[in-house]
Amino acid sequence: MLIASYELNPIHSNQHSFYNKARVMVHEDNVKVLLSYGEAVAAIDHNNTPHILNLQTATTLKHIKEFLKQHGFKAVSKSQILKDYPKEGKCLK
Repeated sequence: MLIASYELNPIHSNQHSFYNKARVMVHEDNVKVLLSYGEAVAAIDHNNTPHILNLQTATTLKHIKEFLKQHGFKAVSKSQILKDYPKEGKCLK
């Protein structure tokens, strides 16, 4: 069940805003899902484990990097993110 949602604002980049194209949905058990252009692209499950769901565009990468950094995770490059974090959607099931 959804308990909150908010716009992801850039803190760790030079960008002024994501213009409401990146949103975080907070569900029960503190599961957080990042939406980029309305599509689920990353999540942090109830065990505080990040999951990459879709990393296909440069804009999505910017949103995912910001989401991960704001939650205390390393997010340097696309290859590092895909290597370090599981690419699956178990946390959404």
